[in-house]
Amino acid sequence: MSAPELISPRSTRVAAARRLAKRNFRGKERLFLAEGPQAVREAAGHRTGGEPTLVELFATLDAAERYADIIGAARDAGARIHLADEAVIADISTTVTPQGLVGVCRFLDTPFAAVVKARPRLVAVLANVRDPGNAGTVLRCADAAGADAVVLTDASVDLYNPKAVRASVGSHFHLPVAVGVPVEEAVRSLRDAGVRVLAADGAGEDDLDAELDAGTMGGPTAWIFGNEAWGLPEETRALADAVVRVPIHGKAESLNLATAAAVCLYASARAQRAQRAGGAR
Repeated sequence: MSAPELISPRSTRVAAARRLAKRNFRGKERLFLAEGPQAVREAAGHRTGGEPTLVELFATLDAAERYADIIGAARDAGARIHLADEAVIADISTTVTPQGLVGVCRFLDTPFAAVVKARPRLVAVLANVRDPGNAGTVLRCADAAGADAVVLTDASVDLYNPKAVRASVGSHFHLPVAVGVPVEEAVRSLRDAGVRVLAADGAGEDDLDAELDAGTMGGPTAWIFGNEAWGLPEETRALADAVVRVPIHGKAESLNLATAAAVCLYASARAQRAQRAGGAR
């Protein structure tokens, strides 16, 4: 049996995929990279605008054998499959230790108007979040907490930054994400849709525990999370219905962005479940 033919390192397809590591090329082509088995598996089962999200997949021979189910799902989705040696995968990948699978995917962000129209009950709004790892981790937390959507404001990091995609561990493909929304528009539209808007801030006047005890968090809620270094500016805090701090019961100075987001989102999710359960009795 002859050895499988590998794609040439000089192929135009390899060059095109390599360019997607840069934001301007991603924006021009409206394509991004998803690396590793978890992200590629999720991409293979996802559709964007009625079309398969995964359009192309590069895989080493070893990865193609180990993840035969993912290769099959990608093929069923109509993606072009390219077998490649490890040097080609390393050339395309943005990780130090590639896992042998790199997918090329269509942009999948959702128009903000569609997010609002769906009457969401739990939303994470990232305002001026610049670190892609944090953005991806908050997206993953929102997904895990059962949020209905995530909104990245116009001053936040690129949703398709490779570090953000890796940090979300496939959550990019699980819930609607709107991008490029001015924070003022996000707050106004969500409030018009009946959503209470809370700003998460370590210097907040209100305490998360007190909010939970008062029973005020069971309704539709959007949390605004600010910049990693300087938090939320006063003008953004002023937009919210309340500015809420996560109480620090120990000696830690503060919580990082992703940890605080997880605490707030899970608190809201639990309060909402309790309210629905109470209403069902």
